[in-house]
Amino acid sequence: MLQFGITIISLGSILPDIIIRYEINEIASGTLAALLPLGILAGSVVFGPLTDRYGYKYLLIFCSLLIMIALEGIAFSRNYLFLRINIFIIGFAGGFMNGATNAVVNDISNESRSANLSLLGVFFGIGALGMPLLIGTFSEFICQHLIIAGIGSLMFIPVIYYFFVRFPGSKITQSYPIKESLRMLRNPILLLMGLFLFLEGGLEGITNNWSTTYLQNYLNEEKQQALFALSSFILSLTLTRLFLGFILRTIPSYLVQFISILIALGGILILVFTFSYILTIVGLVLLGIGFACGFPVILGYVGELFKKLSGTAFGIVMVISLIGNMTINYSMGLIIHHFGIKHFSSLLLICALLLLIMFYLVIVNIRNRIEIRSV
Repeated sequence: MLQFGITIISLGSILPDIIIRYEINEIASGTLAALLPLGILAGSVVFGPLTDRYGYKYLLIFCSLLIMIALEGIAFSRNYLFLRINIFIIGFAGGFMNGATNAVVNDISNESRSANLSLLGVFFGIGALGMPLLIGTFSEFICQHLIIAGIGSLMFIPVIYYFFVRFPGSKITQSYPIKESLRMLRNPILLLMGLFLFLEGGLEGITNNWSTTYLQNYLNEEKQQALFALSSFILSLTLTRLFLGFILRTIPSYLVQFISILIALGGILILVFTFSYILTIVGLVLLGIGFACGFPVILGYVGELFKKLSGTAFGIVMVISLIGNMTINYSMGLIIHHFGIKHFSSLLLICALLLLIMFYLVIVNIRNRIEIRSV
């Protein structure tokens, strides 16, 4: 998950240098930016069936090597086509590893699935915060392409580690059950959980991508202040997931999730009604706290309800989540174009209210399924 945190933030960290090196315009840079989520989506589509059929160990090793090779390619290549291929590969391998690591934690957790998945999410935050920090710290002394190459070489460390770790074996010893996996696409509970993550992924996505624009263009803050506010959001999200690793072992996950959504709504209401920079940071910190347990809790439910093909089930809801991220981000762009960045908080509020309704429907359907099974 640390590797996924590095990959998902990698393009944003190096894009300014890429624009200068390759002398590309805004349209070309936008195309590059689209390749990363496209690769993540592709990796999320295929990881479930492959890990259910072949297990985790060698697929994780392969994806780690892909990330290493692609980062080295970005560092030293001067070919624009090769650059685009490498960015897609980083997205693909990162998306695969994101899904596979969540699935393997689910498989080895007989109890406290959500708590363990929350702790796993901490490493994503470390990777996401660490990449720009490393580049920012060493860029004054070392060329950026050498920093990227150094980070790429570090990807070989987990490869060695994976060789000595015992992973769960494949769940399917014969041919992959295509019909059964297709039936999962019509499962109402799985689809409801996917729709919850559609909204959750979108909320996290627009907060990551648009909060700095909101602060700079609507609150007239400087770039450094805007970046500090975004870092506060990411840090609060990461630290909360660390604490959730312990909280979710003692308090029912559904209760923690309901409280978390209410905390997020509180943060959004602060953004709606304030023009203060300090209060905006408070609102973003509350958003980080409120968003922290969405993925761990829902993925814990998915793993508990769909044990036989957990990788495939994880893949389905993660793909829906990524579609939500892209769709809601695109919608935010349209809203800004037609109505202005001031409606950033309005879209957050609408999505958070829908999230609350969706989680209620998820819990009701899970309880109905349990009652039917017990009859």
